[in-house]
Amino acid sequence: MPITVDELAKLIDHTRLKPETKRTKIQELCEEALTYEFASVCINPVHVEFAAELLSGSSVDVCVVIGFPLGATLTEVKAFEAQEVVRKGATEVDMVINVGALRDKNYDFVRSDIREVVNAAEGAIVKVILETGLLIDEEKRQGCIISKEAGAHFVKTSTGFGPMGATPYDVQLMRETVGNKLGVKAAGGIRTFKDAIRMVNAGATRLGTSSGVSIVEGYRWAGYSDAWLEPDKPCWTCPSRQASLAKQPKDVYLWYKERCVTCPHRDENIFND
Repeated sequence: MPITVDELAKLIDHTRLKPETKRTKIQELCEEALTYEFASVCINPVHVEFAAELLSGSSVDVCVVIGFPLGATLTEVKAFEAQEVVRKGATEVDMVINVGALRDKNYDFVRSDIREVVNAAEGAIVKVILETGLLIDEEKRQGCIISKEAGAHFVKTSTGFGPMGATPYDVQLMRETVGNKLGVKAAGGIRTFKDAIRMVNAGATRLGTSSGVSIVEGYRWAGYSDAWLEPDKPCWTCPSRQASLAKQPKDVYLWYKERCVTCPHRDENIFND
C-alpha cells in the first residue's frame, strides 16, 4: 500500500458545504472527524463557532471557506470575512480566487486579493481555490504562481460547485508549478479511496471531500493488489466529458476540444458528438 490508512485520514478535510446543511449535520461531521482523526472539517462561515466549540482541544482543525463559491466578492469583504472567522475559531481559510480577473490577466489585482486575505487571516493557513474547470493550463499555472507570491500556504483545485472537480493531471501541474514549499489540495469529485490515492500520487498533500468516512473504510479493504491504481478512462485530456458544460466557459471548452484530437480515448469523447 503506498500510504497507510492513518496517513490517508490525516490528509482529509472532511467537508460539508451545501447551503441546506443543518446544525445536526455539522455535529455529525465533527464527530466523524474526531473518530477518524481527519485533518480538519471544512464548513461555511455560519457554522464556525459551533464547530470550533465541538473540536476544542482536539487535533482537528476548523477550515472555513471565504468568498465561496464564486470568488467574485469584493476584496475588502473577503478580508473581513477571513478576519472574522479566524476570530471565531477558524484555523484554516479556503478562499476562492477572482477567476474573472485571472482570466483577464489582471495579475496585480489577483495577487492583492489573495494577499489581503492572507494578512487578515493573521497566521491561519490560507488555501487558494483556483476552480480549475474554468481555466486552461497557463491560467492554472499563473494562479499557482500568484498564490505563492501572495503568501498563501496551499493551492486548491476546485470548490465542488464548478463545472468539474479535481483531476490527477491538474494536481500534478499545480505541484510542479509551486514546488515543495506550498501544499496542494485536491477537491471536487473525490468519492472513493481510488480517487484519493491517485490524487496523493499526483502530488496532493490535502484532500477535500464529503466522502472521508467511506474513503477510509474502503481503503481498509483494499487488500494487497495495486491493480486499482491503473488509470481510468477517459485520460486527462477528456475531463469535460465529466463536466457541466453549461458552467464551463466556451473558450475553455474549445481548449479541451483541441487537445482531444490526439486523445487515445477520443472515440469515446463527448466532443465528437
